[in-house]
Amino acid sequence: MSDQTEYVPPRVWKWERPSGGKFASINRPVAGPTHDKPLPVGRHPLQLYSLGTPNGVKVTVMLEELLALGHADAEYDAWLIRITEGGQFGSGFVEVNPNSKIPALMDHATTPPTRVFESGAILLYLAERFGEFLPGDHATRTETLNWLFWQMGSAPFLGGGFGHFYAYAPEAFPYPIDRFAMEVKRQLDVLDRRLAETPYLGGDAYTIADIANWPWYGQLVLGRLYDAGEFLQVQEYAHVQRWAKAIDARPAVQRGRMVNRTFGEPSEQLHERHDAGDFATRTQDRLKPGS
Repeated sequence: MSDQTEYVPPRVWKWERPSGGKFASINRPVAGPTHDKPLPVGRHPLQLYSLGTPNGVKVTVMLEELLALGHADAEYDAWLIRITEGGQFGSGFVEVNPNSKIPALMDHATTPPTRVFESGAILLYLAERFGEFLPGDHATRTETLNWLFWQMGSAPFLGGGFGHFYAYAPEAFPYPIDRFAMEVKRQLDVLDRRLAETPYLGGDAYTIADIANWPWYGQLVLGRLYDAGEFLQVQEYAHVQRWAKAIDARPAVQRGRMVNRTFGEPSEQLHERHDAGDFATRTQDRLKPGS
């Protein structure tokens, strides 16, 4: 039995106190903008508004992979959205994503411009727009989409569940940490069993299924997420480790992981990207905190 004071939920929940933790200042039970702020628009048709969290990394990796294949029309501007400062609640951002979550994409190659929100939807949109990383064979395409949507449904248990209670909650509580650690390890076992059968999640080819899953589960087993590798004993998942390392070695993945990143080693940060040359000129050196 816990020695903590038992919490009895009220009959009707009311927002009467901060939720606590790292993101307490921006958590709220209503949608919509909190302030007027139009979004900037650069010179490329594809305008990305994001942050270098796992969901953001999915899209920047995809765009860098497309550019590496020679798709010049995949050039993009990546604008930094500082979520701890409430940038996702600006009026312009909410127009692109009414859910106020990064990443969000505007494609100005269409008239009117096309908005795309939710990271999985953005990957699918770009795969279909450029004809890459999504197999044409019906069975293999379906298997790829299976793993894309598996990630979209599973990652909230890793991020909002385990990650929140293990790394960000104001106090450590055994029940939620144990509950979500169990689920994350089950998910890693699901991936490990699949990757024992095939090189990549969709089959023999690298696809949007891998691009979606790697920023979460790949970086987790590589020790980059929540500092939880030892806690979760991620070395047990040999096939996930093999897959994670193979993807990590791709130059486009290394570039994509840097974009809109504002934490970690300075050498791995590129706060905004407006041209391929920004990787050399170090965009973050030109930005002031809070810009």
